[in-house]
Amino acid sequence: MEIKEIKDERIWEDFLLKIQEKTFLQSWNWGKFQKRMGEKIWRLGVYQLPITNYQLPIAIALVIKVTARRGDFLFVPHGPLLKQQATGGKEEILKPLLKKLKAIAKDEKVNFIRIAPIWESTKENIRIFKDFGLKDAPIHIHPELTWQLDITPKEDEIFKNMRKTTRNLIRKAQREMVKIHFSKNVEDVKLFYELYRETVKRHHFIPFSYRFLKKEFESFLPDNTLLFFARWKDKILSTAIIIFWQKIAFYHQGASSSLFPKIPASYLLQWEVIKEAKKRKCVLYNFWGIASTESKKHPWYGLTLFKKGFGGKRRKYVRTQDLPISCLYFKNWIIEKLRKAKRRL
Repeated sequence: MEIKEIKDERIWEDFLLKIQEKTFLQSWNWGKFQKRMGEKIWRLGVYQLPITNYQLPIAIALVIKVTARRGDFLFVPHGPLLKQQATGGKEEILKPLLKKLKAIAKDEKVNFIRIAPIWESTKENIRIFKDFGLKDAPIHIHPELTWQLDITPKEDEIFKNMRKTTRNLIRKAQREMVKIHFSKNVEDVKLFYELYRETVKRHHFIPFSYRFLKKEFESFLPDNTLLFFARWKDKILSTAIIIFWQKIAFYHQGASSSLFPKIPASYLLQWEVIKEAKKRKCVLYNFWGIASTESKKHPWYGLTLFKKGFGGKRRKYVRTQDLPISCLYFKNWIIEKLRKAKRRL
């Protein structure tokens, strides 16, 4: 097998079309976004020999060099992704890929390699990473547990399968004349950000910057992202950034107002997002991360209850994995452990 950088967007996205379990974090546009943010990236493909002119890889990994005060590291978000019919086991593919990552890590003088796979959390998949010397990361960057809804059924069937409370709140928002509209205008990210800052103050989570949100939105324009707004009278009560990619819709960023808590605008907004996703021929709606516990003390408890009310099922992945390269990794480990405890995660 051979590892080579992929420079052709068509090859990258054509490979991803053949993968069932995937997220936009391995898309070509996500790599483009990271470059816009000033990060260094590598789009690696694992190839079987001999390589022809237009040959799809058997696995890919978008690799990002993350520059952080606690120490630089290489990051593979929701990857690597493997072709289901690839010849050879996962170990045979992961071995040369990790060798390449170690070489990059040495050249870039980073402290560790972090991999956030979306491999199903099975004993076998967990063992594979352990056998290569990786260990559970002290904290995750992207969801290890997500909530997903099959949206191939007809609208009335999807609605019927929701929790009764959710259906009633959608109807209430309609009676209260909540209006939903969406936008492709980059300037409207400012409207999103105003509500986002309010949400951060209310729920005490680490926010993304306005620059981050704007460049993320720009990177998926013109066809793969929309800003949704729920208005009641002259007030925006709820908003979301939705990414549409390869027949999957992702609820990646959201915000809401604490004004008029009895107006369930967020419920109607999500229902309209689902309907728009169906119009775009999407087959799956990914609500993104949910809490790993049913405890009401978990900071994501309310959000998780909200997402589950629309129906669907959870997907649990192997925990984020770290491969220490330098002894300085353990400084990072301690800092992230403390952050996790502070955030009650």
